[in-house]
Amino acid sequence: MFSTYGSILHLFTKQKHSSPMREVQTLNLKLGHGIKGDINANPISPRQVLVVRHEDIVELAIQPGELRENVVITGIESKNFVPGALINFDSGAAIRLTFHCEPCKRIAHLVKSLKVIQGRRGILGVVIKSGAIQVGSNCQIEPNRFPALSENVYERFLSFIKKVPSGKVVTYKQIIQAIGVDNSYMRVIPIYIKKTSPINYPIHRILDSKGNLITYIPNQKDKLESEGMKFLCAVNSASKKNEYFGVFPEYLYEDETIYLN
Repeated sequence: MFSTYGSILHLFTKQKHSSPMREVQTLNLKLGHGIKGDINANPISPRQVLVVRHEDIVELAIQPGELRENVVITGIESKNFVPGALINFDSGAAIRLTFHCEPCKRIAHLVKSLKVIQGRRGILGVVIKSGAIQVGSNCQIEPNRFPALSENVYERFLSFIKKVPSGKVVTYKQIIQAIGVDNSYMRVIPIYIKKTSPINYPIHRILDSKGNLITYIPNQKDKLESEGMKFLCAVNSASKKNEYFGVFPEYLYEDETIYLN
């Protein structure tokens, strides 16, 4: 009978974008980083780790590792395996599940239709407690330990931008990392900005991919200067030497009140 208790059947890592998944016996999880040595390690990404249930891939007739997952677990009941859950491992390591991993063309050859695997490709997560996890070790899941991140990308954009405090700025690149989307979304960010209320959200704290001010954001320079930002005279960008430039906070996920709708 399934429960909130389970165990690890397989572990995988990927060191480069062009390299295949490599099966290993141990993964080292690091708070505020992800999997040590893995290409997806990133302190602000909500997709540091991909976890799948063995029961799901068996039903789909997919071999372990083919979904590009990092952790394959067994014994956890499907109703408990949900975004917002916390997975605790024997070593003390822990993963917070953020949102479902979306089907994409990279795995299209595995199924007749990507619709078949919608919501069943596994759940992405972030490391909130460091430690090593090993094949054969036990785990326990706490469903609904955290509010889930939205499956809607624009809603994740709004949630992130809302957390940008006075005196801080972020670039397009940092936004797509923080909302967990592919680089192709770089062209979508201007669309998101234009349809977002400057009254309800601090969109003036967004800079373009090169760190420049954005022409269609009203009174952006004045607003940033009023918050303590300083600018170089020769260019249109916020000074990258300024202590306020860049991502904040450096880690977004340990506190359940951070980065949530």
